[in-house]
Amino acid sequence: MGGFDVGERLKQLRLARQLSQRELAKRAGVTNSTISLIEQNSVSPSVSSLKKILDALPVSISEFFAGEGLSQEQVFYRAEELTEIGDGTLSWKLVGARRPNRSMSIIHEHYPPGADTGEEMLEHEGEEGGVIISGTIELTVGSEVQLLTAGDAYYFDSRLPHRFRNMSDNECVIVSANNPPSFSDGGTEQHHA
Repeated sequence: MGGFDVGERLKQLRLARQLSQRELAKRAGVTNSTISLIEQNSVSPSVSSLKKILDALPVSISEFFAGEGLSQEQVFYRAEELTEIGDGTLSWKLVGARRPNRSMSIIHEHYPPGADTGEEMLEHEGEEGGVIISGTIELTVGSEVQLLTAGDAYYFDSRLPHRFRNMSDNECVIVSANNPPSFSDGGTEQHHA
């Protein structure tokens, strides 16, 4: 699965919307060189910067990685059928990415040592929660910071700025859910436009 071409996909979507790299950069609040480097696959964007760019298109993260088209309403998903929406370091596997009218996102998250969703905190509509399956994660929500370990859980309003970091030497695994499915329809997320 690791062969997903982030740069090529971003370029296709940008050209389909007739946007120059400069125009997309301006809308997303990033530098021109950021867009250029991502499209050349010279740099792997963090989840938070990719999300800013996709919101500017607007395209959802799951649409970005799943490609065009929705599937029929599948009930069971094998591990290899989950859609990878991570950034190349951390792995987020989304359940039912192509499912029509999905009203929540369920994500199997893997954070290797040192993985971080980015200094630029994530913020989006809705709420999210999760349970730490193994390892340790440092979770920042607003001004609160907690270290959570296996069996611990969290639930918060996603409009609060948040960040996940694995500061330990072991992988951290989380199963999370968020609602509305903020990783599926970037078009509804204009809160920072």
